[in-house]
Amino acid sequence: MTSSTTVPPPSDRSRWLALYTLCAGVLMIVLDGTVVNVALPSIQDDLDFSSSGLAWVVNAYLIAFGGFLLLSGRLGDLIGQRRMFLLGMGVFTLASLACALAPSQEVLIGARFVQGIGGALNSAVVLGMIVTMFPEPREQGKALGVFGFVASAGGSIGLLLGGVLTDAVSWHWIFLINVPLGVAVAYAATRLVEDKPGIGIDQGADLPGAAMLTIGLMVGVYAILKVGEPDASATLPSLLGLASIVLLTLFVVRQARIAQPLMPLRLFKSRNVSGANVVQSFMVAGMFGMFFLGALYLQRVLGYSPLEVGFAFLPSTLVMGLMSLKISGPVVLRFGGRKVLVPALLCIGAGLLLFARTPVDGDYLADVLAPTVLIALGAGLGFPAIMGLAMSGATPSDSGLASGLVNTSTQVGGAIGLAVLATFAAQRTETLRAEGESVAAALNGGYHLAYLIGAGFVVVGVLVALFVLEPAPAPAPGAHAAEDPAVLEPV
Repeated sequence: MTSSTTVPPPSDRSRWLALYTLCAGVLMIVLDGTVVNVALPSIQDDLDFSSSGLAWVVNAYLIAFGGFLLLSGRLGDLIGQRRMFLLGMGVFTLASLACALAPSQEVLIGARFVQGIGGALNSAVVLGMIVTMFPEPREQGKALGVFGFVASAGGSIGLLLGGVLTDAVSWHWIFLINVPLGVAVAYAATRLVEDKPGIGIDQGADLPGAAMLTIGLMVGVYAILKVGEPDASATLPSLLGLASIVLLTLFVVRQARIAQPLMPLRLFKSRNVSGANVVQSFMVAGMFGMFFLGALYLQRVLGYSPLEVGFAFLPSTLVMGLMSLKISGPVVLRFGGRKVLVPALLCIGAGLLLFARTPVDGDYLADVLAPTVLIALGAGLGFPAIMGLAMSGATPSDSGLASGLVNTSTQVGGAIGLAVLATFAAQRTETLRAEGESVAAALNGGYHLAYLIGAGFVVVGVLVALFVLEPAPAPAPGAHAAEDPAVLEPV
């Protein structure tokens, strides 16, 4: 899947087809983050996992994915981004087949770790390729809207797909379906995506630095996940966190001193690049309140089936699609990323606050639909704006690194958010149970506290957006003229 087929310089139509191909590959990766959650009870029964062991079906993927993102992005700059994309798709597809056929707990967890590596190799370079393919602001805004839809709505699509496949066939199919899709995406990429050469491995092949970065990130993600385990002691996560900080600090010091760094630190001089990645971390941390705890509320408090949970999130998927694909691009182009990002974050925060008032006997239309739609509005507007800001300071030779950085802030923010929200929710639930509350009421009380903490994360994101991000320059005359829909839908 690492074919060296030469693709001619792209026409306007082929660029958009290439975009859809890249986004299809990313959608496979994003779906995998949530499609597994719906199937976990079936996997537990089939392979006889313990409750603590079952968490590693998710954690093994997250550790590898978060650890290899930045390294993958930089290697894409050095050896060629299409080559890295195809390599990642090949690893991810083969690992998915191994997951589907896994006969034991150990094989499934090992295959999930390899799948995480493939996901990192794949997704780390896509955003950089998109920005390079669409340098003109209006088209770039639309392209980022397509990518933003995949990034924001993929989680809820995964809940629906996981419910359908698990209920209709078996959990094996949530992995097996990746095999034909992966082959098709890789083939399309060899025909549609231009094979631009990298800047050369001699321009930044810092192997000691790569080891520090990758191990530091993996240890850090592992420490965060250990904090989220209800029976974990404080000692091990603290020691792992300290080790991660030491490794990452040594990496930064090394990058500042060597002539050909793996990660040029000049990228972080841009307030927009640094600020957008911080905002994204807090935004994703807050949104985990909807994607995970909201789904648990529907299942464990309201008694929804996995399939019903998927359909419950379908309206939010449609709203995210509308905002990302049709509205975010023109709005960001006219008003600038920061002015769009602040109200988007406020929508997400308001949705989380509405979730914090959901009753034990809640009604979908009265209590669930409004907050999910509000969060979808914010995500659909916010993700494309963040991505544009985060890539704004990257040169063509650094675009893969900047892309990997955006994905890393998403994964680390999500891991931290999930650990914090799940831990506080569990502690609050235990307290309420000790006070005599019913199981459903205690669970709901724990979720309410987590929603409020998630809203607090989003407020921090708003403050960073207001005081760190730079205001956009005034738009050029005619910059917000009516968009040509044919640009998005080539024929």
